[in-house]
Amino acid sequence: MENKVVPTAFCPTFHKAVELIGKRWSGAIIRAMRSGRVRFSDISDAVPGLHDRLLSERLKELEHEGIVERVVIPETPVRIEYRLTCKGQDLDGVMDAVSLWAQRWVTVSPEEITVDPECAEAEAAAVTR
Repeated sequence: MENKVVPTAFCPTFHKAVELIGKRWSGAIIRAMRSGRVRFSDISDAVPGLHDRLLSERLKELEHEGIVERVVIPETPVRIEYRLTCKGQDLDGVMDAVSLWAQRWVTVSPEEITVDPECAEAEAAAVTR
């Protein structure tokens, strides 16, 4: 058996990163934004059960951390869009790794399955395991 180097139990930067992207709804919001510029209502529609007040709070937190950028488009009426910054886009590999891990190890009950076409197959496969 090969000896595996195990990092120390606590790393402040790792802990902060996990707490940030692992905060309730943050991962779903980031995933919904991976397609590019999106409006508030697009995110809200893409994440069932996420209330507007909490979505607004999470977007402000992610914007404060430099993961999300709020774009004001000066037209009548004013349009607000959100997009991932370079820092946010750099989470793509992390999001893909978590998705693969979830498909392999996480079981989802039929009540939890959404109609998101991106993950419907993976969720159905997880239920049939």
